[in-house]
Amino acid sequence: MPRRHVDVPSLVTAAREGSPRAVARLITLVENADPRLREVMAQLAPYTGNARIIGLTGSPGVGKSTTTSALVGAFRRRGRRVGVLAVDPSSPFSGGALLGDRIRLIDHALDSGVYMRSMASRGHLGGLSWSTPQALRVLDAAGCDVIFLETVGVGQSEVEVAGLADTTMVLLAPGMGDGIQAAKAGILEIGDVFVVNKADRDGVEVTVRDIRGMISLGDRTEPGLWRPPVERLVAERGEGLDDVLAALDKHWEWMAGNGELQRRRVRRAQDEIESIALRELRIRMGDLSGGADVTALAERLVSGETDPYAAADEVLAQL
Repeated sequence: MPRRHVDVPSLVTAAREGSPRAVARLITLVENADPRLREVMAQLAPYTGNARIIGLTGSPGVGKSTTTSALVGAFRRRGRRVGVLAVDPSSPFSGGALLGDRIRLIDHALDSGVYMRSMASRGHLGGLSWSTPQALRVLDAAGCDVIFLETVGVGQSEVEVAGLADTTMVLLAPGMGDGIQAAKAGILEIGDVFVVNKADRDGVEVTVRDIRGMISLGDRTEPGLWRPPVERLVAERGEGLDDVLAALDKHWEWMAGNGELQRRRVRRAQDEIESIALRELRIRMGDLSGGADVTALAERLVSGETDPYAAADEVLAQL
């Protein structure tokens, strides 16, 4: 089918004025890696860098979507415009995703101050979608004061959210494992704020103790370093929500006060540049790999006439 005409400047202007349809079309261009994406990002660049990005991650079933809904409501009561990017896993068979976070966030469906977008991971590892950084830029430029980035249900090593969020909140629940599980879960090392949800269940004190014990193993004793708090929450009833908000605000103030916020955002920009450059390189490599030169190099490598590093150097020289 012929590509639909898109007037990028008009689309960006409409998104800046709060049009959810325009925001949706921009994020669709991002997800589809549309050739006009370069123009979109150039148009959005002057309006980015204002949103506060809060990442939520944790194992499946700990209540990420319910907690997100409660936090969205809290920030809306403060008068903030809120964006939500909720990433769901894609089926390895059909490629589709349930995108079930919309069900949990139904309370905000008619609120014009809330924009929510469900995104399929499309097989991307790390708990996020490859297009997440650019989608965050769209919401930032569209005037969202706070953006919640909710990952898929992750295990022990999917820690990519820490590179995209200003504050990373790790959710846990009682009964998800013992102290050994807590100690070996790499995802817990990225948390700025820990929240034990479903705190009305048995075993919450044991979970809080295990997490605090894990935190104490890290080198956070130097004055001025952030020591992650562990808060209790019952998201369905809003119990403990004020304590969670206070912890998030305190971390934000700490980052803003010592320059950590700027350092994190610069690292995030570096990672984004590298990701785009590597993706472009892979595309060019794919175009080149069908040529006779690479095939000849592969044959020479198999026969022992060259080594893989020398072959790779020749390919890079051609690029």
